[in-house]
Amino acid sequence: MSSTDPRAVPDRCPGALSTHQAADGALARTRLPGGRCTPAQMHALAGAARDLGNGSMELTSRGNIQFRSVSDPDELARRLAGAGLLPSSTHERVRNILASPLSGRVGGVSDVRDLVPELDEAVRATAELADLPGRTLFALDDGRGDVIVASPDFGVQAVGPSNYALVLAGGDTGVRLDESEVVDRLLESATAFVRLRAGEWRLSELDDGPARVLEMMGLSPSEAAHLPVAVEGVPPIGWLTQVDGRVSLGGALALGTLDARLAEFVAAIDRPLVITPWRSIVVCDLEEGMAEEVVRVLAPMGMIFDENSPWIDASACIGSPGCDKSHADVRTDLTDAIAEGTIERGVRQHWAGCDRRCGRPKGDVVDVVAGPTGYRVF
Repeated sequence: MSSTDPRAVPDRCPGALSTHQAADGALARTRLPGGRCTPAQMHALAGAARDLGNGSMELTSRGNIQFRSVSDPDELARRLAGAGLLPSSTHERVRNILASPLSGRVGGVSDVRDLVPELDEAVRATAELADLPGRTLFALDDGRGDVIVASPDFGVQAVGPSNYALVLAGGDTGVRLDESEVVDRLLESATAFVRLRAGEWRLSELDDGPARVLEMMGLSPSEAAHLPVAVEGVPPIGWLTQVDGRVSLGGALALGTLDARLAEFVAAIDRPLVITPWRSIVVCDLEEGMAEEVVRVLAPMGMIFDENSPWIDASACIGSPGCDKSHADVRTDLTDAIAEGTIERGVRQHWAGCDRRCGRPKGDVVDVVAGPTGYRVF
């Protein structure tokens, strides 16, 4: 690997303890395995955004929370630790675990909820996995194919109530696992990557990575039919009836931005919360009357429960002035375009301030990229 290759230097993916210096100040990120967040934790996050950041939080495509313009990183880390959001100082950047947000409540082949804390605890308990890059991604897909499309380094997708396909670098290996094997096999595959990598950030960058990992694990692809190509994940928006008769509410946020005041109202609902990979929030386990009241209160505050809103298909990098590499204030320009009605629901668009296209979602996306002379559409 040449000295000019960015992977020749350590991965600088931000965390709660290792902030990134952006044009608008320190940027910090806290991991939420499976996107899970308790009401008390949301309240703590809201307070941190208000007191130590720019007054809002950014939801990420991995179901995590990001703070900008952090004035006191040490105090932020202290608050996150106090809320149970920083259980490990050594592994805090590698706790990137996606899980199907509606698993066990609405649809799916299997319920992966119990696998999330089990995997998180096991990763933190394995000292060698502290050497994983911060860009590493685990995924637990309940069979609907909604999170496996993120091309995780190490993941599983349910093929039966307690049977899973092992997925490496986003592809089905052909190996089939019983539920009791899932966590151990994911740990083995991640450990193999640590031992094989020579600066690569993702398993897909390692030559013959999945095959070499399987060989180190003593596994061979089975003759099982490979998983069908999954469709793009669809964000759960609006009224979602759970199998137990209660309701989950899926709410999108313009540009995935959650301001502190709205976050405090979300916390006050006092129900389980899931941050999704589509930068939205699912409020779970509501009685019908309470769900109706939540919509009445939160919709005027900016929570989007309309599945036809153009914001559901629109995303953007931070742009100017938050990034000194950006050629435009892309967020304001995108907001203006939506207000003018020039963007319609059904076509995914990502607006970026430069050719790096930071934050671009996976899949079929129209790129609107700013340059020195204006925007280009790809």
